[in-house]
Amino acid sequence: MVFLPEDAIIAEEKLTNYLLVPLPKDDKSQFLARAGYTVDNWQQLEQDLRTQVLTQPAEQIEVNRYGEKYAIRACLRGINGVELNILTIWMVANGTTKFVTLVPDKGANQ
Repeated sequence: MVFLPEDAIIAEEKLTNYLLVPLPKDDKSQFLARAGYTVDNWQQLEQDLRTQVLTQPAEQIEVNRYGEKYAIRACLRGINGVELNILTIWMVANGTTKFVTLVPDKGANQ
């Protein structure tokens, strides 16, 4: 089993300018809002990604010229107690682990 480091890089801009703001395409803000996450409390989402997601095993899904891509499936318990099944993508290159994205896990519980 592979575990990614809990001090992985999670860019503030990825949360505040992408995941937690309404977008015309591939909007994830409404999904995350169900668990109480908003731009105003983005730090809580970052903390929860570290404590609830990075503590789960990672599965290598691809190796390309940019590095190794991993997926972590997890149940994210939001600040309001609502649980979301999520799939997160992480990239490892040159010894550095970075958060790429988060999507609803449509394959969960099937």
